[in-house]
Amino acid sequence: MNRSILMLALVAALGLSACERQPAVVTVPAPAAEPGPAGPQGEPGVQGNTGNTGYTGQTGAQGDTGQTGEMGQMGETGQMGEMGKTGPGTTVIVEPSPPPTN
Repeated sequence: MNRSILMLALVAALGLSACERQPAVVTVPAPAAEPGPAGPQGEPGVQGNTGNTGYTGQTGAQGDTGQTGEMGQMGETGQMGEMGKTGPGTTVIVEPSPPPTN
């Protein structure tokens, strides 16, 4: 009998605590405030200092001059009345463009 009363009390407490109750929320309206007239304009502020402009980096070093290409092979001479034969491979000579004028 003691256990049944104890069990009944636990089940009742659990059942009542499981109910979700919504809290009552009361909103109090704030009084509406109307803005007043604008005040006089303030004085202008003081100009700030110029910030640090930073340091200029060093100029880079000039690169080395490239190597000169190898000389092409001379063609073989032919017999009398024939054209000479060209050497092995093809040599292409590319002239650099003239520097721009300002």
